[in-house]
Amino acid sequence: MTSAAAFTARNGFVYGLMGLPLAFVALPLYVVLPNHYATTLGVPLAVLGQILLGARLFDGIIDPLLGRWGDALFARSARAVLGVAAMAAVVMALGFWGLFFPATQDHVLLWAAALLVITYTAYSTLGVLHQSWAGLLGGNEAQRSRIVAWREGLGLVGVVTASVAPVLLGLPTTVVLLALALALGWLAWTRAIAPAPQSPSKTHATLLKPLHNPAFRRLLGVFMVNGIASAVPATLVLFFVQDRLQAPQALQPLFLATYFLCAALSIPLWLRVVPRLGLARTWLVGMGVAVAAFVGASVLGAGDSTAFLIVCAASGIALGTDLALPSALLAGLVQKQGANGQGFAGLYFGWWNFATKLNLALAAGLALPLLAHFGYTPGAQDAAALNALTATYCLLPCALKLAAAAALYLLIIRSKDSP
Repeated sequence: MTSAAAFTARNGFVYGLMGLPLAFVALPLYVVLPNHYATTLGVPLAVLGQILLGARLFDGIIDPLLGRWGDALFARSARAVLGVAAMAAVVMALGFWGLFFPATQDHVLLWAAALLVITYTAYSTLGVLHQSWAGLLGGNEAQRSRIVAWREGLGLVGVVTASVAPVLLGLPTTVVLLALALALGWLAWTRAIAPAPQSPSKTHATLLKPLHNPAFRRLLGVFMVNGIASAVPATLVLFFVQDRLQAPQALQPLFLATYFLCAALSIPLWLRVVPRLGLARTWLVGMGVAVAAFVGASVLGAGDSTAFLIVCAASGIALGTDLALPSALLAGLVQKQGANGQGFAGLYFGWWNFATKLNLALAAGLALPLLAHFGYTPGAQDAAALNALTATYCLLPCALKLAAAAALYLLIIRSKDSP
């Protein structure tokens, strides 16, 4: 791998460009698709929810298996990895098209279930291979954070694009745009710096091997607590905006755009901090910024839309560390294990992706029942319900962030074998 000084913006761009379509496809699948099937195709919500839950659980469970397969591909050659990635990209584009434009109306539920499984599998395959590629490149902390920052920064461009494309361009054009982004991302990836060849002996790992690594368990624990803290407000933000702030519907896209734009713009700034503080301490500062933002949000009420824009900006800035730094820490751990002849990059990133998807499920499973228990329902305006919403949206994430920060300091920063 090149030295940190030799790692150029071009190196980061050609590797990271695939992050754009990977992030682009996620938003329509998770947000637009349920509404499309319920309103346009008339699928009952209860049945649709069961199908989506089953497909998403399957998607998370297969990540470690895909990671082990990825290790076998990296043991063969970078060309083998890129070949499978190309096939996964084609399958994902076709599956995306088929989901939004089903070939049958008589068996639309079976069609949706089958294509969700196929599309999610292709998506996860592509994601695990792309992340593992970066994890195997190595480099010092500054370089690892730059590699991940390019992928996540371009991913944010994909999120913003996906948030407006279906509305402004329509679904057919959105599908074509995704296909073009996948093609360009793959072509750029073929010109990226390739990781060193991996030993075939490294592919004979049990699925649980990464979990036997104490350093990985500590990092994964911090990542999951912090991830749930971030996913809870993401699950509840529209409820908070509509009922607590009583903000006009036209402002909702502005809140989201501010959040993601500030996250994208903050990443280069955080990267300037990493050489001074290190990855873990910089992440710790980001957690502190997030806590301050949500403490500020807890005092807002009806009509405080401008103040909430500031909260969105601050929490977006904090998100920049969540996007760029934990994966860079994992890449350092993978690099260290590889140096000891124990590298299983695909398995590590497979479990990492599983944890990411589990965070989203746990956040919804924690926040929504908690709100219901305290009497909140969408549209409620009584003080007790709104206080429950504020506590769950603002204060619960603060408590989880503080727990994650404490774990980060005690388990990672003070640890002698931190990544």
